[in-house]
Amino acid sequence: MKNKLLIIGASGHGKVVADIALKMNKWEEIAFLDDDESKITSMGLRVIGTSTDVDKYIDEYDVFVGIGNNSTRELIQDSLEKKGASVPILIHPNTVCGEQVHIGSGSVVMPGVVINCCSEIGKGSIINTGVTLDHDNIIEDFTHISPGVHLAGSVSIGKKTWIGIGSVVSNNVNIVEECTVGAGSLVIRDIKKSGTYIGAPVKRMDENDKFKGEGD
Repeated sequence: MKNKLLIIGASGHGKVVADIALKMNKWEEIAFLDDDESKITSMGLRVIGTSTDVDKYIDEYDVFVGIGNNSTRELIQDSLEKKGASVPILIHPNTVCGEQVHIGSGSVVMPGVVINCCSEIGKGSIINTGVTLDHDNIIEDFTHISPGVHLAGSVSIGKKTWIGIGSVVSNNVNIVEECTVGAGSLVIRDIKKSGTYIGAPVKRMDENDKFKGEGD
């Protein structure tokens, strides 16, 4: 871990990431890279270049990807790791975290989150404001669990899945990779096929925005 932190992305998600980093009080300097060249500061912190400038700073800074899109975050973080960048984990100080919880590099855990024991969160994931994860959850890489989501015990969420704000997933449910679960949804059975799911209980939407079968 270095004494300086560089955040790629100075917009909404990047700002929240910076706020958490400031509250962690571990870095003497925090700065941004952003591809909007008109940005000079964000959150009162300097924007010192664009994403293409990251190689200049890898030796001096920890580097965190503050971009909300799962696929974009994966692409950038994988590139950083191949270059040998130090990619930290950001956890808000008021997080409640149980025993034997593992959180991967590049993941952020936001205010008001509760993670119960024996849960695993992969790298590059977003555990957003007010989320609760009960025991033995598995959250795979580059997943986004939106604000106010509640996951019961022994839930598994596949890579690059997005669980929309306020959704609930019942215990022992498995959701495959690259799914989108809409806001306020209820998942009570396994989701076995990638796609977009909405409702309570959820149903899969087809390409014409029509409901199909429930979980598979």
